[in-house]
Amino acid sequence: MWRSLFMAFGLFVLLMGAEALVIDSATLANHGDAMVGSREVAPPEWVPWSLLSAGAVTVLYSITIPQKLKG
Repeated sequence: MWRSLFMAFGLFVLLMGAEALVIDSATLANHGDAMVGSREVAPPEWVPWSLLSAGAVTVLYSITIPQKLKG
């Protein structure tokens, strides 16, 4: 169970880092016909690389967790 949890979290962070590397900015808008209350989010240059490295380390950690703990 822990193995799959860490694998899922690591893949999520890894994909978020890859997405942040590809986009320059994202516009968050409210539901409705007017663009009232929308805002633009631009991640700093260090965010994609930090997310990619943290996700990769977490995925590698999840691979090293034994499938069944002896106890």
